[in-house]
Amino acid sequence: MTALLVASLACAAWVYLLLFRGGFWRAAERDDGADIAPPVQWPRAVAVVPARNEAAVIAASVASLLRQDYRGEFGIIVVDDHSTDGTAAIARDAAAAMADRMIVVSAPNLPEGWTGKLWAMSCGVSHVDGLSQPPDYLLFTDADISYAPETLTELVTRAQRDGLVLASLMAKLHCESIGERALIPAFIFFFRLLYPFAWVNRPDHATAAAAGGCMLVQREALRAAGGLASIRSELIDDCALARILKRQGPVWLGLTERARSLRAFRSLSDIRPMISRCAYAQLRYSPWLLFGTVLAIVVTCLAPPLLTVGATGTARWLGAAAWAMMALAFQPTLRFYRVSRWWGAGFPAIAAVYLAFTLDSAYRHWRGRGGLWKGRAHAPVPDRR
Repeated sequence: MTALLVASLACAAWVYLLLFRGGFWRAAERDDGADIAPPVQWPRAVAVVPARNEAAVIAASVASLLRQDYRGEFGIIVVDDHSTDGTAAIARDAAAAMADRMIVVSAPNLPEGWTGKLWAMSCGVSHVDGLSQPPDYLLFTDADISYAPETLTELVTRAQRDGLVLASLMAKLHCESIGERALIPAFIFFFRLLYPFAWVNRPDHATAAAAGGCMLVQREALRAAGGLASIRSELIDDCALARILKRQGPVWLGLTERARSLRAFRSLSDIRPMISRCAYAQLRYSPWLLFGTVLAIVVTCLAPPLLTVGATGTARWLGAAAWAMMALAFQPTLRFYRVSRWWGAGFPAIAAVYLAFTLDSAYRHWRGRGGLWKGRAHAPVPDRR
């Protein structure tokens, strides 16, 4: 009887996810649609690039920004966040021939209550605000993102056409090693499950999200929303930014081939910090939400293959149906990342790894090492407003 109940719950959960969760699994929201007519007048834009110990990738990232074919005024500010590996010098060398378009500034010491990335971004915004002609748009971009030349043009064109206060692209992550093929598509899948892009892109829906690697923000809307100081302690800074900006106007988030991450993950141990850094923050540091998450993953992802193999009768068939539905739901993401469709059958094992990383995230928080990234630990008390 217990097996039948669990199988029924798992099957019902996947029916709901496939039919009533904003079609998140279809991966349909992309920036490669029909051509958009360009604006009559191109607004000014400045890229703000927070960088901490990014010596391996900063040159390629900066070079891709300098190659943008944008027809309006466009500048770049790299904010060196106390790097110890020569990041600032490498960035300057990469832009030596076009120094009039890019500057490197150093972030002051991190104030209490700020996360490192948001503080570096804020320093860039402060510099921009002091310009004689401040830009209309800010492009917040990570130092490990490489852009196709037309990316900024496409983003600004979309933002102008639709009156967006935020247009964000989820950069395509590196996906070549066995660990990357196993876990990177699932990272994107779970993100879209939490924040269905179709809901994010609806002005009348409360769901708000962005991808921190590439966020084009209307500067005045950011000011009206309270600026970065209003989210200064947030670990999941991109979604927090989207949340305050969506109160000011429409936002848009989509998948892309135009922006790609340069950061490679050679093993599971390289991927774990990316997930465990923010997983418990996503649960608002709540033991009850953690318990609910564990229970949900066990029932919806881990139980179906066990039931398929070990149960009998209706419970077995319902378990098999749930397993088939999760494998089906995973297929569009696997195709986007050009990964074998057979990883869909292994989704329960992948979910088990993500569950372990989530538990690790909670454990690190309880040990006072939450939010650990590049030598900094940050586990703030959540804002429950």
